[in-house]
Parts: sequence; structure tokens; C-alpha cells
Amino acid sequence: MSEKKYPVGRGTEYTLDIEKLAFGGAGITRLDNYVIFVKGALPGDRVIARIQKRKPTFAEAKLIAVEKPSEKRINPPCPYFEWCGGCTWQNLSYDDQIKFKQEIVAESLEHIAGLEEVEIQPVLKSEKYFGYRNKMEFSFSDRRWLLPHELNNEDISNKFALGLHVPDTFDKILQIDSCMLQSDTANALLKHVNDYVLSKALEPYGIKNHKGFLRFLVIRESEYENSLMVNIVTAYDNHKILKPLADQLTESFPDVKSVVNNINSKLAQIALGEQEILLAGKPVIKEKLGRHIFNISANSFFQTNTRQAEKLYDKVKEFVELAGTEELWDLYCGTGTISIILAEYSKHVTGFELVESAVVDARKNADEHGVKNIKFISGDLLRSIKGMKTSPDIIVTDPPRSGMHPRVVEYLKILKPARIVYVSCNPTTLSRDLAILKDTYSVDLVQPVDMFPQTYHIETVVKLSRL
Repeated sequence: MSEKKYPVGRGTEYTLDIEKLAFGGAGITRLDNYVIFVKGALPGDRVIARIQKRKPTFAEAKLIAVEKPSEKRINPPCPYFEWCGGCTWQNLSYDDQIKFKQEIVAESLEHIAGLEEVEIQPVLKSEKYFGYRNKMEFSFSDRRWLLPHELNNEDISNKFALGLHVPDTFDKILQIDSCMLQSDTANALLKHVNDYVLSKALEPYGIKNHKGFLRFLVIRESEYENSLMVNIVTAYDNHKILKPLADQLTESFPDVKSVVNNINSKLAQIALGEQEILLAGKPVIKEKLGRHIFNISANSFFQTNTRQAEKLYDKVKEFVELAGTEELWDLYCGTGTISIILAEYSKHVTGFELVESAVVDARKNADEHGVKNIKFISGDLLRSIKGMKTSPDIIVTDPPRSGMHPRVVEYLKILKPARIVYVSCNPTTLSRDLAILKDTYSVDLVQPVDMFPQTYHIETVVKLSRL
């Protein structure tokens, strides 16, 4: 499309009336039937927005001012909300958040998958709106993003931060003293680590120059044990300098049962280590889902909202409709949570997972539960399932946000299990995959589950039956 054919000009400001919300949290409006996404805008807002990016069918705009606020707008309780990327919808009531999540799931299924008459159950709400996360990951940085009221404060250095990313940046970190998504104890831990590191002048890692020591602080919490794990991720091994901090944490916080140091010497900015050193306590904490108790290590995946995870897995168990005679496959099984829960009701379960360390955890979890009718296979998913000599009666799939690879989806149609239960954290990639499956499978039920209040994220469980 040539420059003159775009209905909006790059860098031009427009007054726009916001109609609805998109998955991703942005407000949506149309100008001459051309879609414009405005981050931070809400349905009912009249805003002034500046066009930043243009595509043939849509544009992205920056919110400059809210000329007339929506009646749905509320004052966000968190002082960092305007600048932090952790929450997107604190300026909406929880009931409105649920309403929009329901609409986003319905519209994704209709417009992407072409499923207009599918039954969508009401969203299962979270018991907690705040303080629900059992895991938070904070970044150390030598480039602190200063808030407007901090800019002229000479007592505040921009050379150190422990906090969360500013949206749309990879190297700017907002100093966070307290996050409303985690518990009071976890916030006290965050402050303690921050103060200790500053007092000892330990060097934060520079994301641009790749120099420095401290990379991440990850806090995990178990409701079942009332215990916490602290994972300090560093760029190299100097655990002796961290040992006094670990001892302080276990003395000052009786609920801290594990302090570990993961070492990530690679350039990739991820809180996973090539090596792990136990600094204090145990290498794992335990969490309970229903009657099952799971070991959680520093690098293992576990749903971040424990109470909602129970509702999610109960819905999966309901949708699979097991009689005890079925061969069940669990794709993208992680540490085996779903596999172990469903094994009791199946003849046999096979879990497939790319990450070898997760499979190690899954096998340990199965052994601890005394589950014998289960096995876990690590490696490339498509190669693994093509190498199987048996076929599944039922498949449960819980892929990452990017969804399943199209070749995996197509191969499910060749396998022809009687039922597929699809667990998704992204309605758009879910709908893309359902569009491929719908000529072979009917979509019987759709159950959204809100795992992430104050954000646009929504989990969805879908029951499919072979036609």
C-alpha cells in the first residue's frame, strides 16, 4: 500500500472514540473501516492518539491524552501502574475485566476460527484480585527508569534498579518497592534483598554491555507449606558472596525454606541457569493441587495462581470424560501436573515435553505420588509422537503462548483421538489451531478461566470431539 493510500499518517494525532478491547489490552477503534489499536485506552474513552506504526489493515497508536474518560475507568491502586508492564487493566473494575475477557475469547473464536455458535461458559473468576501470584520475577539493572517525580532527586541514582520492565523496552527497569500481585511477605523479601545488595555494593548486570553480577531475583511461594523459595540468578559463580544474604533471609523470614543461586552466563536475558547452587535450606518447595502434592524447583513450571489452577485442572478432568480404559497423551506436559492428576482415571498416560529438566521433575513427581501407569518422553514433540507405536484415545494439549506447530495440529487429525482437550493461554493462537481442527472435530464446550486478574491474559479450556 503506497503512502497516500494509508487512511492515517505516521506521526499524526487523531481524536478517536474507543469501541472495545483487544487481546493484548489495547483499545480498538476504526477510522474509515481501518482498525487502530491504542494502548492504555478503554471502551468509551475519547482519546487523542498519535500513529506510530502502520500496516495494510491496521495501525498502532500511542495514547497522548484522554479527552473524555470512559465511565468504566477507575483509579488504579498501584502507584507504578502507568509505567509498569506487569498489569494492564488495574484501571478497570474486576467485573469489567471479566466481561471483556469473555468478549475477547468469543470474538477470537468467531473471527479467527470461524466458530460462531460455539457454547462459551461464563469465565471462572479468581478468588483473589491481588496477591494471587505464587511466582514473581524481578530484574536487576544498571539502567533505572526514573519516574517523573524522581527525575530531579539527587539522592536517587539511575545506576541501579531491582524491579520490572518498562513496556516496549528490553533494558529499562522500573524500581519496584512493592508489587500488589504478590504477598506481603514476598514484598518484604524484595525490599530486604534490595537493601542488602545496595549496602554491599553488589554489581547489577548491564543488559546492554553484558557486564555485572546480579541478573534476576525470583520469589516463589507455596500456600500448602506456607513457604517461600528465593532464587538469585547471577552472570557467574560467586556464591560465597551470596551466602551471608541467604543466611540472613532464612533467619529474618522463617517461611523462607529454600535459597538457591542459578548461574546464567549466556547473553539471553532469561532467569534460567546452566548451574544451580543451593545456598540455604532445601532445593525444592511443595505445593498442593487437590490431593496431589508437587515438588517445585527453581526452574520448573507451575501455574502462577494456585487456587485457579485447581479450577482449571478440575475442568480438564471433567472435559476428558475418562472411564479408566483410555490411553491418554499429554502434550507439552511440563512437570507432569495434568498427567499425574489424570493417571488415576486412565489406563495409561504418556506425557511429552521438550525441556529435559521439566521431564526430570515430572518423573520425580510421578514417583513421589506412586503413579505407575505413566511415562514421560523428552524431545521434539512431532518427532516423539510420530515415533509412538500406540495411538491415543484422548489427547490433552497445553501448548505455550505461540500455540501448537501447524504440523503437530495436522498430525492430531491423523491420530484421530476420540477427544481432544485443549488448554490455552492465548485465545488468538487457540483459534488459529481450532480453525485447522474444525473439519475433523466439533468444538463442544469452551471454558475461560481467569488466572491473571489485572491483566488481559485469560486461560481457556476447550473440549473437542471427533466428528
